[in-house]
Amino acid sequence: MGLPARLVRSQLNFFKPFVANCSLEVTRKGQDKLGELMEAIHKKDVIVRDYSFERFEGAWLIPRDERRSGVILYLHGGGYTCGDLDYAKGFGATLADECGIRVFCAAYRLAPESPYPAAVEDALEAYRYLLEKGYAPEQIVLCGESAGGGLICALCLRLKEMNMAMPAGLIAISPWTDLTCSGKTYEENREADPSLTEELLRFYADCYTGGLTSKEEPLVSPLFGDLTGFPPVLLFVGGDEILLDDTRRLHQKLLDAGCESKMIIAPERWHAYVLYYLNENMSDFEEMGKFLSRVMGGERKLRWMQLDNAAKIYPAARRRNWNNLFRLSATLTETVDVPTLQTALDVTVRRFPSIAVRLRRGMFWYYLEQIPAAPAIQPEKSYPLVHMPFDDIRKCAFRVLVYRDRIAVEFFHALTDGTGGAIFLKTLLAEYLCRRYGVEIPATDGVLRRLDPPREEELEDSFQKYAGRVEASRKEATAYHLSGTPEPDGYLDLTTLMVPAAELKAKAKEYGVTVTELLCAAMMKAILNLQAQKVPSRRRRRPVKVLVPVNLRGLFPSQSLRNFAQYVTPEADSRLGDYTLEELCRIVHHRMGLEVTRKNMSARIATNVNSERIPILKVMPLFIKNFAMKMVFDTVGECKSCLCMSNLGVVQVPDAMRPYIRRMDFIIGVQAKAPHNCGIITWGDTVYINMIRNIREPELERHFYEVLHWMGLPVKAESNGR
Repeated sequence: MGLPARLVRSQLNFFKPFVANCSLEVTRKGQDKLGELMEAIHKKDVIVRDYSFERFEGAWLIPRDERRSGVILYLHGGGYTCGDLDYAKGFGATLADECGIRVFCAAYRLAPESPYPAAVEDALEAYRYLLEKGYAPEQIVLCGESAGGGLICALCLRLKEMNMAMPAGLIAISPWTDLTCSGKTYEENREADPSLTEELLRFYADCYTGGLTSKEEPLVSPLFGDLTGFPPVLLFVGGDEILLDDTRRLHQKLLDAGCESKMIIAPERWHAYVLYYLNENMSDFEEMGKFLSRVMGGERKLRWMQLDNAAKIYPAARRRNWNNLFRLSATLTETVDVPTLQTALDVTVRRFPSIAVRLRRGMFWYYLEQIPAAPAIQPEKSYPLVHMPFDDIRKCAFRVLVYRDRIAVEFFHALTDGTGGAIFLKTLLAEYLCRRYGVEIPATDGVLRRLDPPREEELEDSFQKYAGRVEASRKEATAYHLSGTPEPDGYLDLTTLMVPAAELKAKAKEYGVTVTELLCAAMMKAILNLQAQKVPSRRRRRPVKVLVPVNLRGLFPSQSLRNFAQYVTPEADSRLGDYTLEELCRIVHHRMGLEVTRKNMSARIATNVNSERIPILKVMPLFIKNFAMKMVFDTVGECKSCLCMSNLGVVQVPDAMRPYIRRMDFIIGVQAKAPHNCGIITWGDTVYINMIRNIREPELERHFYEVLHWMGLPVKAESNGR
């Protein structure tokens, strides 16, 4: 809902004598207050991010309902002497919200402190900044009112001089393009204009030129410039304003130069009337929308993408009470401010179109479709990794949960792996901390630039790219299956073991293995001990195997944020006799060294990728594919290992973030038939080993704890057990 025109006009008429006689300082304060009021109208619907240049300030205004790709560069009015960033953000927020497009405001330097050509130089710098951000000229529209309307025309003249590409179009509102003030309507509309006077504009013109530059200079008064080659222009002007003739002459000169121009004259309206968000003139924003659609293309299309090779199994393998989810969380030093986090999430999801998605069903395959807006943050009321109904995955395939000082993100595994999930969480945390505490956080250590468009290499299916020509064998022996009493209501028991990172690293060095290899060997030892206890007969025992995911980005130059991991499964056959920890370390170390090579992993990728390339499978209906993949998963996926042990390693974040984060955790969900899984992550000086199960008996946790304790490692434990 906008403002009534009659009310606004009466207020302008009342203040006109005061404005005409005010000092420049008072005028500036009044204009800035107007901008703050305008911004407040759209505060809930627009996300604001300030940006600093060396000589002036700018700001991004991103609508929550971002319907269009591209950007508007907005240059505010104020006679080149008034208007700070707060004022610019006022109308910028209106533009962003009403047009559904992001707006970048540039609060260029003001006269008389910084006379011509400072404003033109700053406008050019802002335009170059958008180009450097990855926006093509055809994705940029310039918009300005009053002096800003003249400035966008001057910027185009400057781009012509420099042989730079023009923007897609111009939206000029009551543009001031003739600083000689020679238009006929200065006299004709002198009494009708409720806001401007000729004397005031001549004062502004003198301030801007500083008495050193001719007011007929084209970059000062674009009306006197060569307008050939200008992009399409949309002009708005009030029928009662003294600058009416400026706009008429500009429109005619554009047409004479062979340019496309449309002029809208609003009867009984005043200077820059569009800024006031009038009830009676909401159709002007519809005109802007039509103009943007024509010069920049239609409304933004949501991305969609095929599931990567690893992801295809997850929708098919789901059960009634189980989906393959994993969880990453950060415990902060203070209670989470949920509204601020929601705003941060609104920004972050736009940066991750491969993660901020929903699962859609096609005829032959499932696919992922980008969600139009961020999901609502949920309070965490129960245990981690509560079952996510498939209907929810079809709406949004991840969720953000908050409990006191903890922020958790739970992902459907078809979206990404632990590496991609960690980048998402760190980027979300960076945006939250920036908004909550005003800290500047650089885009390093896995934190992405939140306002940058996503890079195509982040969205690639790296399995398809790096599949080899030779396939690896799938033959594996069935592993020992852990068992116990199922939790009847789907409850997941979580036990976290905390080990000093330095001591664990030293112990691994002592055994001549990596930390991951040592923990895998220790887990195998624990399972062997448990099996020996439960299965006395050695002949009836099964091999003990731990599935260890391998991040393939260390072997291949992939920047994908989707799934890109394979696995190695170290094995110890307990029928052959007992194993010492040293023996298990050698087994694991040998197996990892033998299989974690580029050639071997390329062959493993090929085995999976080539299967989906079989012509008959491509045209097979989805329901048949699902049945077949479910059968494969039941016979291969869940039977070939005792559990999964995934180590994300040491979490690195920019130094500015560290004081605000107390702890991080990584939890992977249990499978339908395998009751245990283990996620490992290192934060600061502590390794957090998160063991989760869907059975009541904590036997494996006890055995694993005993092995670590026997190794001489100090271990602390905590549990949500009921």
